[in-house]
Amino acid sequence: MPAAPLYAGVFSFITKWLAPVEAEVIELSEENSQTATVLKAALNYDPNPSKGGGDITIVGGSALLSEAGPLGTIADIENQPPNSDQISIYVVHEGDSLSGIAKMFGVSINTIIWANNIGYGGLIRPGQTLVILPVSGVRYIVKEGDTISSIAKKYKGSVEEIKQFNNIADAAELKVGDTVVIPDGEIGTPTYVASAPSRAYGTNGPEYSGYYIRPVDGRKTQGLHGFNGVDLGAPYGTPVVAAAHGRVLIARVAGWNGGYGTYAVLLHGNGTQTLYAHLGALTVSAGSEVVQGQIIGYVGSTGRSTGPHLHFEIRGAQNPF
Repeated sequence: MPAAPLYAGVFSFITKWLAPVEAEVIELSEENSQTATVLKAALNYDPNPSKGGGDITIVGGSALLSEAGPLGTIADIENQPPNSDQISIYVVHEGDSLSGIAKMFGVSINTIIWANNIGYGGLIRPGQTLVILPVSGVRYIVKEGDTISSIAKKYKGSVEEIKQFNNIADAAELKVGDTVVIPDGEIGTPTYVASAPSRAYGTNGPEYSGYYIRPVDGRKTQGLHGFNGVDLGAPYGTPVVAAAHGRVLIARVAGWNGGYGTYAVLLHGNGTQTLYAHLGALTVSAGSEVVQGQIIGYVGSTGRSTGPHLHFEIRGAQNPF
């Protein structure tokens, strides 16, 4: 399902919950729209951020979570994660900690602190409602004299990414009082900032020799990084095939999606998952059964990508490529 547009109204609603602040650091949250649990991978995410938005969805009596979503920054969530395209709200339970909640939603502790005006020391209490924002970056309320360029410069963001994420076709659409998101923006040196390691995570799984085939005919342009992933360079439109037999767990054909752009996740018989990102097109849908070598999409450069290539991850096993 295509990612819903991000409307300023959503953030205006959230603003009513929070004390006024000039800008807030927010972070990507990734998730799985299926009933199968997404395997926990790494906290370090390299491949891509996400275009999105959407309404706040109430699910259950204790937490307000999105109904559907991608694997999500894809995610460090052990149960069903929130939608990377939607804002989530979590009610604190006895024994919860900021680090535990951050891990559950696949975001940084700093994300939660800034989105909820939590003071020094990071104290939370049972029954407290926390807003979990869906994309890594900064949330900013437009002031007199602001331009997209000046905002991007101030928070070290990209003009094009700001326009894309906020669905701003013309700079003239920027109005005083609007709330915009600066993907990957930075704000000062906030509390609880954890350094982002450059090394790869999730690389110590079992080795399934011969189980996976190379998903695209292309050379490796970057070795293991992020969530046990590699980059395989190939021209636009090069077929991408299933590395092993399995079922399509996630198929997202539009949006930023945590930087993955158009991507798919396959669930395999050995319990592992493979992820195929930055695709130009998908030929499968969620729930489809695929065989090894079947074309599931074509190489593109969607999401956070500087050129045509496939970002390929294996979750739950060593990546042989």
